[in-house]
Amino acid sequence: MVTAEASVKEAAVQTVSGGRVLKVGPLKPSLAATLSEKYDALDLPLGDGRADFLAEHADAVTTVVTSGRTGVDAVLMTALPNLGAIVHFGVGYDTTDVALAEELGIGVSNTPDVLTDCVADTALGLLIDTLRGFSAADRFVRAGRWPAEGNSPLTRKVSGTRVGIVGLGRIGSAIAARLTGFGCTISYHNRREVPDSPFAYVDSAVELAAGVDVLIVAAAGGKGTAKLVDRDVLEALGPDGYLINVARGSVVDEDALVELLTERRLAGAGLDVFAREPQVPEALLALDTVVLLPHVGSGTTQTRAAMEALTLQNLDEYLADGTLTTPVLEPRSR
Repeated sequence: MVTAEASVKEAAVQTVSGGRVLKVGPLKPSLAATLSEKYDALDLPLGDGRADFLAEHADAVTTVVTSGRTGVDAVLMTALPNLGAIVHFGVGYDTTDVALAEELGIGVSNTPDVLTDCVADTALGLLIDTLRGFSAADRFVRAGRWPAEGNSPLTRKVSGTRVGIVGLGRIGSAIAARLTGFGCTISYHNRREVPDSPFAYVDSAVELAAGVDVLIVAAAGGKGTAKLVDRDVLEALGPDGYLINVARGSVVDEDALVELLTERRLAGAGLDVFAREPQVPEALLALDTVVLLPHVGSGTTQTRAAMEALTLQNLDEYLADGTLTTPVLEPRSR
């Protein structure tokens, strides 16, 4: 039996969406399957087939589901005249032209909070691994070098280090909370000071880097933070300093970072993100001072399931009443 509430919701879906859901870019397999089976979602093809696909289906698309790695650029956005919402699987949305979305009244959502703990854990793991050289020591043992060469080189103590955090948002704050247990002295740089924060605010990223042993990048990606950690910041960190990046590769000047690491003008780096993923600068592969991860900050079964659930919650809410659960931008009627 169909209830009055269900009838109203169904009517709302037709009013708000009146069209199709479009998958853009690779998605978690179970999410992609749900979108196909439950929502009859379309798949945006790559290459030459895209133009023909859009010619046939563009007018019908009202909602896009994508990831932070793919997003919706200006070209695709303008090719979808009835697009009302872009739903991201992931906390990042810098690959989507948010300024244009705002101009067009298109809603944008992401999946904050549910991945905070895992990304903060990753930052802490990278910090410990990079300073203590655990991955390098593992390779040392596996190569049979211990019996032949004796003990591996001494490394850097983690507890009590001075740590600077670029971006004291949800993830940056979670990282700071973990590091207090290690007796670290914590300072941070943001676009603005965080009210009532127990940590010292520093006006510039250069000044922050100059006063710490480890610089952790946890700022959001996008045009506003592109190369925020530039050559000047990295040089201020100096030959005894370490960089940890769990944010976006775009936030760091990767060319300068590679140069300083290969010339031993930085002590080391722990990187979960890169400027041109999945491509990693070849010069970094041979450095034992660098720990390289394939963007796995949120990569646990529990967190990815929570991200999937929140993605679908945003989609359902938009289809039901034209709003989003976790909006970056609220949709407007087009």
